[in-house]
Amino acid sequence: MSVRVQREAFDAAAEVEALVAGRVDVGAVVTFTGLVRGEAGGRALSSLTLEHYPEMTEAELNRIEAEARDRFGLAGSLVVHRYGELRPGDPIVLVVTLSPHRQAAFAAAEFLMDYLKSRAPFWKKESFADGTEAWVDARETDGAALARWAAPATQK
Repeated sequence: MSVRVQREAFDAAAEVEALVAGRVDVGAVVTFTGLVRGEAGGRALSSLTLEHYPEMTEAELNRIEAEARDRFGLAGSLVVHRYGELRPGDPIVLVVTLSPHRQAAFAAAEFLMDYLKSRAPFWKKESFADGTEAWVDARETDGAALARWAAPATQK
């Protein structure tokens, strides 16, 4: 049960292996690895830069990870989010949820990703192949995805 914010790439398989080692209380492991896309808005992307305030970001990600654990009765979870300059194809985020049953593990992973996409305190700048740059605004669809979690969970 942890959160890490780091520059370095992660090894999803090694992270899962470490998280489940010796566990007999887990019946489901759900993982999600997000990658930097090669385009944004129909334009070729050369890089994506993420900035953050470490104390604020880590505190907020720890808060939402704890909420997911409690809300879905997780046996464990892990959120790894990268920052700095990333290239298309680079892994940017890893979410792992452990639960006695699959429904809760899937729901918790979706909950965490919906939160990360819409509310995590990162500032993202897209750099395009044509040399232009743009800061990324929140998308309506990300906010709508998060809104579905406003009701109390029943997945436990």
